[in-house]
Amino acid sequence: MAQWIKKGLIFSVDDNFWWAKTYAYLPTPYVLDSNKIRLYFASYDENLFGRIGFLELDIKTGEISYITENPVLDLGSAGLFDDSGVSPSCILDVGDKLFLYYFGWQRVEQVPYMLFCGLAVSTDGGRSFKKFSRVPILDRTDKEPFLRSAVTVLKEDNTYRMWYVSGLDWIELNGTKYPTYLIRYAESSDGIKWSRENPICIQFEDDSEFGFGRPWVIKEDGLYKMWYSIRSKARPYRIGYAESGNGIDWTRKDEEAGIDVSQSGWDSEMICFPSIIKLGHTKYMFYNGNQHGRTGFGLAELTD
Repeated sequence: MAQWIKKGLIFSVDDNFWWAKTYAYLPTPYVLDSNKIRLYFASYDENLFGRIGFLELDIKTGEISYITENPVLDLGSAGLFDDSGVSPSCILDVGDKLFLYYFGWQRVEQVPYMLFCGLAVSTDGGRSFKKFSRVPILDRTDKEPFLRSAVTVLKEDNTYRMWYVSGLDWIELNGTKYPTYLIRYAESSDGIKWSRENPICIQFEDDSEFGFGRPWVIKEDGLYKMWYSIRSKARPYRIGYAESGNGIDWTRKDEEAGIDVSQSGWDSEMICFPSIIKLGHTKYMFYNGNQHGRTGFGLAELTD
């Protein structure tokens, strides 16, 4: 079984900018060249409102050459689905534009939040973005009324293929309400309007599991490979892994994820929200550690 080699913590927020006071979570890579990676991420301001910025990293040396002083994607207006925060999911080249799929979140009364997927578009190579619309591209449906978020998208021929987090219900654990959520699959012809009858890809294995966070899918040698975060009553997030021949029917192989918490330090309690790129013969994983990203995000490598 292949093991990811941890390279350590890349970035953490320590009152860096007005919009980035705490947390650096959901690292979302975009390859600029064979060495330079742009990583979009979300942070909180002093009132715990979330915005998206980016840094640029030399993948060989680990040196950060640039960090945005201001966010590239801001909150929505009061009352909109993203009025409390925006968080990146994935980024995709679409012609001469970049599509940034993000999820907006909104604080509400009966449950802690609602999460739905939005789209932002860049025409300057990802240095700035404009929201496609004021409403989500994955909004609530009768079958999925609670949350539809944290997507990963691949384009194959003329079809956009999406894997995303889908809420089932809410449960209460130790006095706090949490969503229960699975991973579903959707298709689109334009990357904007998505199918509504969407099959479940990853199911719970036991009564302890209640959530799968931020799937990340790549296709390699005709095989679809997914990394995701497993949330259970027994322990905080861990990273899971699954494979599929068609992208719809998946086999869980969590024992082959090849990465776990460290014995001490920033990712000793939790690891979650992985994203993966491949450069040459090496895969690179960016992921969050303790407290869902309060301690920042790190890097791991896997060589063929």
